[in-house]
Amino acid sequence: MPFTPPEPFTTRPTLQGTFGMSASTHWLATAAAQAVLERGGNAFDAVTAGAFVLHVVEPHLNGPGGDMTGVFVTASDPGTPVVLMGQGPAPAAATVEHYRAEGLDLVPGSGALAAAVPAAVDAWLLLLRDHGTWELDAVLEFAIGYARDGHPMLGRVGGTIAAVAELFQTHWPSSAELWMPGGKVPAEGELVRNPAHARTLERLVEAGRASTGTRETRIDAARLEWREGFVARAMVASVQTPHRHSSGTDHRGVLALADLAGFEAGYEPAATVEFRGHTIAKTGPWGQGPALLQTLAILDGFEDRLLDPSTELGAHTILEAQKLALADREAYYGDTNVPLEYLLSEEYCAGRRSLITDRASHDFRPGRVPGREPYLPPLRTEYVPPALASLVQASRPGAGQASGSAGLGVGEPTVAPSGETRGDTCHIDVVDRWGNMISATPSGGWLQSSPAIPELGFCLGTRLQMTWLEPGTPSTLTPGKRPRTTLTPTLVLRNGRAVTALGSPGGDQQDQWQLPYLLRAIVGGYSPQQAIDAPTFHTTSMPGSFWPRTWEPGGAVVEERLGEDIIAGLERRGHLVTRAGGWTLGRLSAVVRDPATGVLQAAANPRGAQGYAAGR
Repeated sequence: MPFTPPEPFTTRPTLQGTFGMSASTHWLATAAAQAVLERGGNAFDAVTAGAFVLHVVEPHLNGPGGDMTGVFVTASDPGTPVVLMGQGPAPAAATVEHYRAEGLDLVPGSGALAAAVPAAVDAWLLLLRDHGTWELDAVLEFAIGYARDGHPMLGRVGGTIAAVAELFQTHWPSSAELWMPGGKVPAEGELVRNPAHARTLERLVEAGRASTGTRETRIDAARLEWREGFVARAMVASVQTPHRHSSGTDHRGVLALADLAGFEAGYEPAATVEFRGHTIAKTGPWGQGPALLQTLAILDGFEDRLLDPSTELGAHTILEAQKLALADREAYYGDTNVPLEYLLSEEYCAGRRSLITDRASHDFRPGRVPGREPYLPPLRTEYVPPALASLVQASRPGAGQASGSAGLGVGEPTVAPSGETRGDTCHIDVVDRWGNMISATPSGGWLQSSPAIPELGFCLGTRLQMTWLEPGTPSTLTPGKRPRTTLTPTLVLRNGRAVTALGSPGGDQQDQWQLPYLLRAIVGGYSPQQAIDAPTFHTTSMPGSFWPRTWEPGGAVVEERLGEDIIAGLERRGHLVTRAGGWTLGRLSAVVRDPATGVLQAAANPRGAQGYAAGR
């Protein structure tokens, strides 16, 4: 075997069965999805029910005001991966000129100026309409119940609220009222309710019921109520009041009714690459997903022994390949004409592969595409917003500024008192007995994103922070253009049939944590749970996608279980290693189907004692 053998012990078993499998970042969402399967629903009914539960039980990681992407196959066409596109664009008034006039040089990381058009709800309802079988009220029953009647709150939700409590109390009173009832942060395990959120979902159901006709027209009526009815009006009204942003200054948002009415979620073909007899399917380069495809294409030219994440040589090779692909992400990716075919070509990837030596690179090295100039972003190791620059004391160099050292990715957003979030999210995978399979990553609209909208029970997202305010970049803030999202679910096919759906939260780390799983599963023969449990790592040697867009040249974050000898070897090679504890990186989940036998599998991340898989 070319790979280090997996540990004989796993934290949980890899589940096996033939009926249906669900896996997600919260046990309640997994249970809801599995309950739908048990009651005769298909994978698309189940994943939609689970996703709306995630809005309720992981509000620090996603919400209805955010976004999502998914990649799926249907039982009738198991060889054609389809992207569910739930990433909204910049509003019409979100121009570089306006933000510059507001005194900003970056799109803020919190506050309504960072809000793209919310797209998650419309995307889920579109999927349910076209590929599900259930009525909307039955699908939303689980989320409505948890919001109306309560659910035990996660400690991480309370930790997030505590981190931004002063911001809420001083600047965002509607958020304080919603998330700090009585002026206190709810304790871990305390039953918490969000009746406004429950009522919002109930009103969407009522809008559907008021529509005569088919199941599809009823779902479309709910979608229309979201885009043009009471939800849209409340969202637009909420941004009219100036409020504190992560820049330290107060601004109004720019979201308008026409922006909401003019957007609909949709479907797109997946971007793919072949690797060791498997097809890996991702979103297009308006998301970061193709960076994983580029990394695999670079690694495909190496011997198997160089791809083992559990060895010094393998970890080094993987980290160096990731740096090259992520540099191309910054230089070329966006909602624009991206030369992806060239970036994935054998000739181009061979040239990139040749740059990998036995030493860690500390340089930002995008490749050269004929007829294109790569965008070279500001390479800041620290950032001080213009409005706060005068407040930074020379004797306290950390005061008022954001460090370039990326968060350790412990399975939740790294939240500053300003509301700045380094980014994280949720994930859910479902496969049913018929062969429908989906991997989906809902995100955005975190409770710390912007002030809560009292009548809705949630807030707007902050995805526009992934755009630049410089002209001529592939992801310059542009009305009607999607920000380059980090949301990056994965579907794997073998012999033309879908075999695995997987994904992970983690902002810039999502694909970096999925890569060792894929290598261990495809090349090393690991089971799904073995691949999830195994120690992992990621690079911070690229400009971050989240405000304040800093980087750490040569940085690598590793789980200490990788082994002291391997970590010391990485340091000798020049990696600037941050030890992140033993069980801190990655929040993967996965479902698997063998097309030949119909046997299903599922596995979920033990880190944080939160994600679970279920199935039979």
